[in-house]
Amino acid sequence: MGVEIKENRVPDTEFEEMKAFVFEYLAASVGKEEEGGRMRWYPWHSAEYRHNHILNVVDLAEEIARKEGADADVTRVAALFHDVAKLEADQELHAEAGARVAREYLESRSEYPESFIDQVCQAIEHHSYQGNLNDLALETQCLIEADLLDKIGANGTALMLLRMGYEARTHMDADEMIDRVLERGYDAASRVRSDTAESIAHQRLKRVKWFREWLEDEIAAMG
Repeated sequence: MGVEIKENRVPDTEFEEMKAFVFEYLAASVGKEEEGGRMRWYPWHSAEYRHNHILNVVDLAEEIARKEGADADVTRVAALFHDVAKLEADQELHAEAGARVAREYLESRSEYPESFIDQVCQAIEHHSYQGNLNDLALETQCLIEADLLDKIGANGTALMLLRMGYEARTHMDADEMIDRVLERGYDAASRVRSDTAESIAHQRLKRVKWFREWLEDEIAAMG
């Protein structure tokens, strides 16, 4: 099935400005912790990690959108802002808060039509949706799938191993941590709906399983 290639409405220069804004917003959110904000001990609660996760999701979401025929600009802008409020809002409220930040930013740039802004904000607001992804707009589905996929590959595996250090566990417990990544991976694979996301999920699961086998081969306590 052919997919229509649409010209980007968001120039790369403007998208780079958006990236800078999102990072600065995240960094400012961390700075507020000194003023009584929520305490965070793990590196994935840093502005650097959150921004890296966001950029991972942007790349994945744009790939899925382009291959599945979704609006790539709506999808990548929504992906860029989806966790912008993650470090300042409670988990159950961060999606709505992020949509508000995105709307304020985009409305301050008069070149974006209201319909575009509405689509972006709707995707952000619904990116934590736990139901059937087929019930959502395709752009929202692409964002949710990308967010799920980033947690199950190399990024998710590295975070689980980092968690071991914070919990003062030894490398001999690595199998338990990798099992958590696999569990999340199987859950993600069961939720995604697009052919593109399913292919990426299975590829990443295969790599995680290979890594687990490598650990078992070389760490005696895991055999």
